[in-house]
Amino acid sequence: MVQSIAQNERRTSVDDVFDNLHEQIVTLKLKPGDRISEAEIAAQFGVSRQPVRDAFSRLANLDLLLIRPQRATEVRRFSLRQIEKARFIRAAIEKEVLRRAAAHCDSAGAAQLSDALAQQKAAVAAKDVERFGKLDYAFHEILCDIAHVDYAFDVILEEKAKVDRLCMLGIEKEQRMPELIEDHKAIADAIISHDAEAAIAAGQKHLSRLDGTIARITATNANYFESASS
Repeated sequence: MVQSIAQNERRTSVDDVFDNLHEQIVTLKLKPGDRISEAEIAAQFGVSRQPVRDAFSRLANLDLLLIRPQRATEVRRFSLRQIEKARFIRAAIEKEVLRRAAAHCDSAGAAQLSDALAQQKAAVAAKDVERFGKLDYAFHEILCDIAHVDYAFDVILEEKAKVDRLCMLGIEKEQRMPELIEDHKAIADAIISHDAEAAIAAGQKHLSRLDGTIARITATNANYFESASS
């Protein structure tokens, strides 16, 4: 029993450290290239280094941290190759999700989409970037639910997480939340109308907006990206 309790406490400590650092990285409180210390994080949370080491490992698996032996751990810079890979996988999956959502959408699904858009508009009015980001996730999860492929969201979530920081940087710098809502509205309208091709076209347009964000950020913050030799 003592061992079980200790394991549970350790798991909770790892989760606490992971959740805190994940939030800071995704919201850009910790920026690409920032160095973080295992010892300092352990002291901050009042835990040993092992839970911090485990949390670092989980973040590294999400391509959010770069851990190198005998060198400082740092927030991972953006990799254009990883971004392109994540977008390719996500685009292929979401195309089928949108096709199925258009076929299966009923009055309950339409109500979910309308409510999601209303919440997004409220976040824009409040200039709440962090909440808008969470609502963006929720919108795509609703699409998977309507399509009767809720398991697809797990894959979308994993791939989306790899470019979230870049998207957040784009939202903060360009204040493009209203533009993204228009994309979501076009997707929702097409699905409610059972127009699969229009939904897919709107979804592709939505994903393509990242091209402009990448171009602008590479021009202004080249140090946020990995070098070609990395």
